[in-house]
Amino acid sequence: MSQQLELQRVSVRYGATTAVENASVTLASGDIGCLLGPSGCGKTTLLRAIAGFEPLTAGSIALCGETLSTPQRRTPPEQRKVGMVFQDFALFPHLNVRGNIAFGLSALSRRARRDRVESLLQLVALSEHADAWPHELSGGQQQRVALARALAPEPEILLLDEPFSNLDAELRTALAADVRELLKRSAITALLVTHDQHEAFAMADQITLLNQGKIVQTASPYDLYHHPLSPFVAAFIGEGAIITASINRAGEVTEPFTRAGKPGETDARCQLLVRPGDITYDAGSTTRLRVARRSFRGAHYLYELLLPDGQRVPCLAPGHIEVPAGATLPVSLQLQTHLAFRGGQASREA
Repeated sequence: MSQQLELQRVSVRYGATTAVENASVTLASGDIGCLLGPSGCGKTTLLRAIAGFEPLTAGSIALCGETLSTPQRRTPPEQRKVGMVFQDFALFPHLNVRGNIAFGLSALSRRARRDRVESLLQLVALSEHADAWPHELSGGQQQRVALARALAPEPEILLLDEPFSNLDAELRTALAADVRELLKRSAITALLVTHDQHEAFAMADQITLLNQGKIVQTASPYDLYHHPLSPFVAAFIGEGAIITASINRAGEVTEPFTRAGKPGETDARCQLLVRPGDITYDAGSTTRLRVARRSFRGAHYLYELLLPDGQRVPCLAPGHIEVPAGATLPVSLQLQTHLAFRGGQASREA
């Protein structure tokens, strides 16, 4: 599959401040990528550099084999075949839905423009709202208008800058899945920026996680969750706790779960990621851990349990299992030793 987007060792600096350092990303034609990370990690700066709004200090950006940005030369944004959906949608309030979608099609004939708009209205399921004004639409409908407007000129890549952040949590995830289906159906290459891992998981084929201006891991959503390369990735992706533990040569977790005292000479100390599903309620278990606190999530409780050495781990239990803080909860352990880290990196032996 051909590479639609290629960033090679990109750096962006503002004076003495480095926003992005040595970032390399490739995105295949028809794939949906995501730049994910906490606030200030450099993900939006990287997206703006791809769009042509930010100059590069080092590296290069190419689209469909054509170099668009280097430190010496930068193709203006309007000359890049890039569509963009902004965080606040940026719809024109004086234009109806049809007019917003047609805005970037002035070079087409009237008939071609009309046909393109009608096609996009059907694509985003807004044909019945073609004459509505932006203020008459729901947040989800406004987002689809912004998407259709960005797709109208048939860009080589679609950039989405936190496009769901203004919507409520339940709608965000549902709409992200809908947008993914729409983009996949039309074989559109896209790159999303978000700080919300649920949006990233719902939309992306490939996620690039950034922290403090640097890429820390690029992988599929599945691999990012199940095979994090560092404690930062493990802690950022999904719920969980990182504890200090010991693993023996057989790959079994010993301290602090199955025996007291110091680990044996053959045991290796490590940082172990424990996710809520790794420790579960088991009425028949003889292993009991004390409840530090609990959080009701509807279908289940998320408990925070105390280990013998005082470290805390999460645990899932059915929503009807109510155990107060200070009492003990019977649990079973399914610890994943491949989520162990030594020296700040994933342990190959575990």
